[in-house]
Amino acid sequence: MLPGSSVVSLRFMAGTLELRGWPAGQSLPASCEWDVRSACHRAPAVAYADVVREIVSTKTPYEDEARRYTELESVPRAERTPRPYQAEALEAWRRSRARGVVVLPTGAGKSHVAVLAIAEKKRSTLVVAPTLDLVRQWYDLLTTTFGGPVGVLGGGEHDVQSLTVSTYDSLHLHAEHLGARFGLIVFDECHHLPSTAYALAARACIAPFRLGLTATPERADAREIELDRLIGPIVYRKDIVELSGDYLAEYETERVSVTLAPEERVLHDAERAIYRAFVTRHGIRMTEPSGWGEFVMLSSRSEEGRRAMAAYRKQREIAFAPAAKLDYLEHLLHVHRNDRAILFTQDNATAYAIARRFLVPVLTHKTKVRERSALLAGLAAGTYRAIATSKVLNEGVDVPDANVAVILSGSGTVREHVQRLGRILRKKGDKRAVLYELVTEATTETYTSDRRREHSAYR
Repeated sequence: MLPGSSVVSLRFMAGTLELRGWPAGQSLPASCEWDVRSACHRAPAVAYADVVREIVSTKTPYEDEARRYTELESVPRAERTPRPYQAEALEAWRRSRARGVVVLPTGAGKSHVAVLAIAEKKRSTLVVAPTLDLVRQWYDLLTTTFGGPVGVLGGGEHDVQSLTVSTYDSLHLHAEHLGARFGLIVFDECHHLPSTAYALAARACIAPFRLGLTATPERADAREIELDRLIGPIVYRKDIVELSGDYLAEYETERVSVTLAPEERVLHDAERAIYRAFVTRHGIRMTEPSGWGEFVMLSSRSEEGRRAMAAYRKQREIAFAPAAKLDYLEHLLHVHRNDRAILFTQDNATAYAIARRFLVPVLTHKTKVRERSALLAGLAAGTYRAIATSKVLNEGVDVPDANVAVILSGSGTVREHVQRLGRILRKKGDKRAVLYELVTEATTETYTSDRRREHSAYR
């Protein structure tokens, strides 16, 4: 830069970086483009670390007005010795310039890796989680570990502190204003991040340090590739089979095939034929990510389409909860009458049907927070021997006392299966866990189950 020329300035503005005063003729940082409306060079906020490195490498004098995060004053009040794989994960993340995804099974202590990262970087930190249940768990963990005030974004709260926990939805709403406040962002259950709205929020934050946590990064739409740009590459991975025994409960899985009763088979095949005829006639490929959305759109436009949607739902309903499944579930509940079981279903209707027949409590997305806590406490105390649920307990919630899981219906994805297995794998004494998968033969359940087993990360 020539003597007497102005200093380059870098500012954060509404989820982007503004670079002003760049010397004419000098190569720009790769992410910057000229913004005619603002008469400055602009880059997405996520490029902050790269832009600063490039400015420094050119020895260009600059003023960093973008960074609004600070040194973290809170330090851990008690330090827990990390397990070997947790220390390995932290070291791998450190070697990747403190940007990357750590993949560990549910119950393996991913959150402790995050605590170690926060303590090491000592920067204002935002932890992002998909549900209010997980926000509460992170709030409790950070408060207990660091002792200082912990802010919360979501569930009607808007309190921003140097240590803050937020839902993904709240980050999406406030990223343009808060994107410069944090030097480290921890994305819990980070497989949610590549969705369009959440990805925009991640791009609107300058945080140079980023840590993603998940048990299963793979997505049905294959957009997990976006994680590399939003967080960083997968830097460390351990699967369930590598940790069971020493760090997770020993487990076994058992697949049970059931058949439809003759009258169920006739109705199932008839309804499925109606649905498949509509899909085929309109050239819809249900195996593609866009298939479901196309089917929903076209089915709403005609009486034929509405009948096809009703047929689709009916054939799924029959496959999810035929009489044989519920009869076998009765057998399993008797065999495991002294255990604690979680009964997973794909939909609320099946969960309520189980609750009515076997007189067990049911937990769905409609269950209030206090009631949810009471039900899980009842399972831990032995007041309840089983709980039926539709997806609510798939992700993140600690259920260390459960040692039996029964999957009566599900999407068949690897992630869903691993998450459900993880609910019963948390180590507690000499506990041994067992997961039963009840699959209806000659239905889409058989296909999705076989496909998942071929690619499963837990084998």
